[in-house]
Amino acid sequence: MPKMKTHKGAAKRMKVTGTGKVMRAHTHHVHKLVHKSAKRRRRLRKDVPVHPTEQKKARRLLPYA
Repeated sequence: MPKMKTHKGAAKRMKVTGTGKVMRAHTHHVHKLVHKSAKRRRRLRKDVPVHPTEQKKARRLLPYA
């Protein structure tokens, strides 16, 4: 059986924690930050878990993570 390939686009956007959760970055934290409050910008810095309905799909894209 051949090795499975990691989806490189997904690998750049998601990471798996030690406990097995798939984490992703918040959206809206790339540009147009001037009009967003400091509180909102701080919140957007943190990673959030991938939604439970998308977890299975994310794990399939990252077979060795």
